Amino acid sequence: MRSVLADATGDRLELDAYLEDFDKHFWHAGGAGFWKLERRQTFREPGVKSWEAFFRGEWGKALSLISEQRGHYERYFRKIADHGFGLHRVRVVEEPISPYLQWELNLLRLKEQCGEDTRVVGPHGIALLESDGALPEIAIIGSSVLYEIMYDGDGNLTGGMKYTDGAAIAECKRIILDIYESGERLGSFFERRVASLPAPAVHNLRA
Repeated sequence: MRSVLADATGDRLELDAYLEDFDKHFWHAGGAGFWKLERRQTFREPGVKSWEAFFRGEWGKALSLISEQRGHYERYFRKIADHGFGLHRVRVVEEPISPYLQWELNLLRLKEQCGEDTRVVGPHGIALLESDGALPEIAIIGSSVLYEIMYDGDGNLTGGMKYTDGAAIAECKRIILDIYESGERLGSFFERRVASLPAPAVHNLRA
């Protein structure tokens, strides 16, 4: 996938410009839908209350705050459906599951229950695609806009590269769809590998 994007011309958007541009296009995804590929195992999400509780080591509070968002996500996914598209996510999960990812998978489980379509794949399922480096973080809106989402070394969102090359977008979407088809539904993965995990140890994250 990196080689596909290397051959396409993109525009670097700093954080504010990226967020504004993303929001402008998101609600016009249409029948092609919204597709996201998440590869990194750790991010930072300051400003997200449940993540901040997790990061402080307050696991029970983090889960409670996630649960309290159910009404918000039920409304959000109804709005998405009313706009005529679906939200699809492919999540790469390495084991042992990172503390961050344990938190995120609980949030993604709630989103799935409210209408998001998520599949999980292990690193073995994408090994042949990573001969030229780890897969990038990708969001595709409809068939006309692709963002390579950019983060700093600590996992803080910094902006994105925007691509509008139709051939490159189609090829990246084909790759994501292939990974998606090989993946496991989040619900079954969560019950099998996440639900029974003890609270994550986060002391090293705060060092």
